[in-house]
Amino acid sequence: PPGLGEPTGVPTHTAAPTPAGPSTAPATPPTTAPSLGTVTPTPDAGLVATACRNGPTGQRVLQLLRGRAGVLPANVRVQVRTGPLCAADWQFTVLAVTGHEELQVVTRGEPGSPVLVTAGTDVCTIEVRATSPAGIRALACDAGPANGPGA
Repeated sequence: PPGLGEPTGVPTHTAAPTPAGPSTAPATPPTTAPSLGTVTPTPDAGLVATACRNGPTGQRVLQLLRGRAGVLPANVRVQVRTGPLCAADWQFTVLAVTGHEELQVVTRGEPGSPVLVTAGTDVCTIEVRATSPAGIRALACDAGPANGPGA
């Protein structure tokens, strides 16, 4: 087609292929990373809730609920069913309360002096959803509200 021919005044040339030959670059031995032994990566402290190693204990959570929080009266029988489970500085505990629905408890802070965040049958509050670590959020929000007897 017109206009697609070789431009005028531009020299044309063909490059000759370079012959394959021995490499002139010095050979270097392959390097290997030092052995790390049996190091296993640890998950972020907040990604998974696991049994609390240093507390708080289930008894400490019960004391908190029966104390100033006033969530549980002294005459109600309560048994720790699950936990406390820890993720970062947050804790999650499930209590079996005689004659009532299961009670979920979310606390945070130092093991010896946890602070109550929320307690009830549905503890997926705005604070828990917005600020708790993923491990606590999964237990409190993704599992849904606790089911009591006969539910």
